[in-house]
Amino acid sequence: MAHRLVEQALEEYSENFTSPENAVLAALNRETNIKVQMPVMLSGHLQGAVLQMISHMIAPKYILEVGTYTGYSAICLAAGLKEGGALHTIDINEELESMCSRYFREAGVADKIIQHVGNAADIIPKLDHNFDLVFIDADKQNYHLYYDLVFDKVPLGGFILADNVLYDGEVILAPDKQSKNAKAISAFNEKVKADKKVEHVLLPVRDGIMLMRKIAM
Repeated sequence: MAHRLVEQALEEYSENFTSPENAVLAALNRETNIKVQMPVMLSGHLQGAVLQMISHMIAPKYILEVGTYTGYSAICLAAGLKEGGALHTIDINEELESMCSRYFREAGVADKIIQHVGNAADIIPKLDHNFDLVFIDADKQNYHLYYDLVFDKVPLGGFILADNVLYDGEVILAPDKQSKNAKAISAFNEKVKADKKVEHVLLPVRDGIMLMRKIAM
């Protein structure tokens, strides 16, 4: 988001003590910020490193990402895939597809990533795989819908991540002070909190990541 929850100096300190971006991610970060609208949507160095570390810890066979943008998070998540695994990523913006494909090739993960362009609500039900890890980072109004659509595709012990769950700090404001998207995110957070089928922790990394582990069907 435009105004980071963590003070800039602390974020820079955290990045300084985080493994650096590789050359491909650094180039993608730069090109996104120069050429693409809303570059704040990019996961970026610190969050990307967190996603990559989580993926390595889980070692998923299949990953589903809802919201590709320019492909930064997909590259990070794909790093932890098991041999023979695959990441399916969905985005509605077909104009970014070729840019993503180019960076997937440069990162050496093109053979592991399957791109889908279109409405995620239409595409998710057609996917045959179960997914050990799901990352939701798309239109905020439909987080609740994507959660419901992916839930049965996640096995017991599988993980669902959702990005932007602090929504620039607006979630702590009174409802009448929240934007439409912040209200949707607040409702999603409440939905997760009330769902006894998952364990969950909200990580205050960048704009907030909700980490959920499925414990019941």
